[in-house]
Amino acid sequence: MSRHAFNGAKLALLCADQILVYQRDDKPDIPWPGLWDLPGGGREDGETPERCALRELDEEFGLVLDEARLTWGRCYPPRQPGYLPSWLFAGELHPAEIAAIRFGDEGQHWQLMSIVDFLDHPQAVPHLQARLRDYLGEREENGPASLNPG
Repeated sequence: MSRHAFNGAKLALLCADQILVYQRDDKPDIPWPGLWDLPGGGREDGETPERCALRELDEEFGLVLDEARLTWGRCYPPRQPGYLPSWLFAGELHPAEIAAIRFGDEGQHWQLMSIVDFLDHPQAVPHLQARLRDYLGEREENGPASLNPG
């Protein structure tokens, strides 16, 4: 799929057997109110998918990562007619980076959640659970070193 026309990008950032998540604000005028979500958001000003995801990570969690830290990426077709595709990227976080998180003003709170708990959580964004399963399945088949975005 095109890297030029997309709606937004999300990040699956793992630290050992946990994933960085946040609980969305519980407002009726936003998508997925109150659900557990992954860092990321909408595209701004013609940025690349990677840049979009990493800018959102900085805005939401105060973390600045280099694009080289993204070990996997996939473009997904729109979930509804008339919308643009979106991206999911994956990478690893170090414990020192977790300690440096400065949570922004979007969402109720963040946590490191067990990957298994996120995948099974009834209050997680469903399509992100499925996309995380895609990544984990490929990682298991190929090993993390062989997965590159694009």
